[in-house]
Amino acid sequence: MDAKLLKEGYRPSDDEPFMNPTQSEYFRQKLTKWREDILRDSRGTLETLQEENVLHADIADRASSESDRTLELRTRDRQRKLISKIDAALRRIEEGTYGYCEVSGEPIGLKRLDARPVATMSLEAQEKHERREKVYRDD
Repeated sequence: MDAKLLKEGYRPSDDEPFMNPTQSEYFRQKLTKWREDILRDSRGTLETLQEENVLHADIADRASSESDRTLELRTRDRQRKLISKIDAALRRIEEGTYGYCEVSGEPIGLKRLDARPVATMSLEAQEKHERREKVYRDD
């Protein structure tokens, strides 16, 4: 399979069979690139945090630095969780289950997958899940 689907501007279409080899490869490349981008950003953040690990004489500077560090660490934690979701999506591609709703078994829309490649539920199933979650949260 051509490793340049993303660069060539290929877009999955409803006119072709769902999750055919070209679509699967497109999403594999998209997820892999996304993962690499996150890891590259992470390395840059770690280097910045290590460089900033100097004592600030001014208490306001120290507080600002700590606040920035906390925000950055929270962002990294969210990205770590996202990498886990990306890895799970890549496993589903290998297993042949990628693109199918984990609740209904129906295909997840291509537009949804293109916008959110780690999606595990169809839009309808996700909306039901969120409504149920909101009901339980309000109790």
